[in-house]
Amino acid sequence: MTPLKVILQSMRLPFLLLTPACVFLGASFVHYHQTEINLINLAVVLFGATLAHISVNMLNEYLDFTSGLDLHTQKTPFSSGSGALPLNPTMALPVLYTGIAALVLTASIGIVFIWQQGINILLVGLAGLLLIGSYTSWINRQPLLCLIAPGTGFGVLMVIGTVIVLAGDITRQLWLISVVPFLLVNNLLLLNQYPDIEPDRAAGRRHFLIVFGITRSTQVYALFASLAFGTIILAVISHQFPTTSLIALLPVPLAFYAWQGAKKFGKEIGLHTSYLAVNVAVSLLTPLLLGISLLFG
Repeated sequence: MTPLKVILQSMRLPFLLLTPACVFLGASFVHYHQTEINLINLAVVLFGATLAHISVNMLNEYLDFTSGLDLHTQKTPFSSGSGALPLNPTMALPVLYTGIAALVLTASIGIVFIWQQGINILLVGLAGLLLIGSYTSWINRQPLLCLIAPGTGFGVLMVIGTVIVLAGDITRQLWLISVVPFLLVNNLLLLNQYPDIEPDRAAGRRHFLIVFGITRSTQVYALFASLAFGTIILAVISHQFPTTSLIALLPVPLAFYAWQGAKKFGKEIGLHTSYLAVNVAVSLLTPLLLGISLLFG
């Protein structure tokens, strides 16, 4: 494998689709409130958010390889590492340096927006950098923090950060809309941890699944999914979202299917990747459909 291919594989490119879905949701929210969108700022936000996601992926790849975890996980298209570094160990430092460079570029873009927007975006940016820097090395050993960290990064910081840059303020409806990807992205990472529970435990991680077990984690998955889709229904009933937002309920059967897979197969779900694939689809389709409903609602 060429060095470029190793770098690209370590970026986990298919996973990066989550970033434009969350940025799109934030931009659609701004459009719904009849605020004119600066397309240059939107493009820069998307670029910066993508760099942040790349940084998380590559730093995680490096740390999981150097800890030995990558050598023992059950690889699936949706869980564990990319597998690039175990096959190309001499590329470990280039992957690390690329991840750090992506983080520095993210911070540089953030500084420009801080100059434009002030304290609100500064707080979002600092929280994001802290999350990226501590996720693999520390947060993975804090069960409750690890449970909500993915959704905080994508559902809260990315969506709200997009809105602040494009519109400059935060409203109650914004918190409502950020709850949906917050809950579903938490579920995305939670279910992807099922195949790796034993290697993660051996590596010293203490995420929610390890500490509280598969049964409780599957219950949390059902709770988060119910709250996410329930939030959409309540927001429509209370006229916070347009009636067209009900199209974001279309992935409900997919979430139910993924939950059934977690109940039936537990840590063996990695042998039945259709459940993991459907879980990914839920986390991508729901914010995308919700954004479309705001764009045209």
